[in-house]
Amino acid sequence: MTTGNIPARTVPLSAGATWNALHQAATVAGNAPSIHNTQPWRWHVSTGVLDLWADRDRQLTVADPAGRMLTISCGAALHHALVALAVQGLGTIVVPVPDPRRPDLLARLTVTGNVPITMASIALLDAVSLRRTDRRPVTGEPMDETTMLAIANAAEPQGAFLRFLGPERVPALATLAASASAAQPADPAWRAELDRWIDSGASDTGVPVVNIPGQPVRTPVPERDFGRPGTLPMRGSAAGAAVYAVLYGEEDDPAAWLSAGRALSAVWLMANELDVSVVPISAITEVPGTRRGLRELLARIGWPYLVLRMGLTDPRSRGPRVTPRLPAEETVR
Repeated sequence: MTTGNIPARTVPLSAGATWNALHQAATVAGNAPSIHNTQPWRWHVSTGVLDLWADRDRQLTVADPAGRMLTISCGAALHHALVALAVQGLGTIVVPVPDPRRPDLLARLTVTGNVPITMASIALLDAVSLRRTDRRPVTGEPMDETTMLAIANAAEPQGAFLRFLGPERVPALATLAASASAAQPADPAWRAELDRWIDSGASDTGVPVVNIPGQPVRTPVPERDFGRPGTLPMRGSAAGAAVYAVLYGEEDDPAAWLSAGRALSAVWLMANELDVSVVPISAITEVPGTRRGLRELLARIGWPYLVLRMGLTDPRSRGPRVTPRLPAEETVR
């Protein structure tokens, strides 16, 4: 699925025009990153309003029983929708909806009026169609501080923070990742759940084998072992040039996880603009013990949501394929 080639023009505030704009935005949101490409969201469009719902049928009930990663994934989709609306000159307000009677209703987005269209919003929408998870090693060129600052600054307006870890903290992060990677596969139910979301190419969800490296990636911090080799060609390893960052926030509840997802999307799209690859390492925050350890590594400045591996990409090298997407008619109504 593409972004729909939304033109950068101001949408009039008529009921029909705003309904179409919201539907287009929800369609664009289908490109958002999600845990194992589960795409666990549903959208409901009405006059001037777009409601975001969790789709529990696509929740990882073993790896993610609390719905933490599901909600972060939905938050990323929410930010993608906001990017699409900004390019159409529509201002919005977003209100989380913590309604115990409707726990799957995560947020309500309401159009407030027209706003100026900026070059920054156009660049972000362009990045939506180019964004993907590239699990290959990064190039040997290190990221400079200006690049890291620009990426980190993208998180805060969305309600979360991104902290890059210094080299001295990477060994401790690697220990946490190794502990999580050892704990999860020991559970047969966890392994069976992961297997269900590895796709041979016939599904609109899941992680395609063509996006999984054909051999283990040697990086300082262990990454997801999918239990089988994929077919993604490998380029030369430059593990020392990878940097690691932690997405974190002040609270540890569904509203905070939704903000974390918005921040994840903002960070990833900014990284894409700067030719920086992003690989989420969620195992550390999926396992309660290692999640607590990660909070200690952050000196308890906040609650960790996700670890990201980043590095510069080789512009001469073709990246992995875009993962499959559910058709809009299955996620938008």
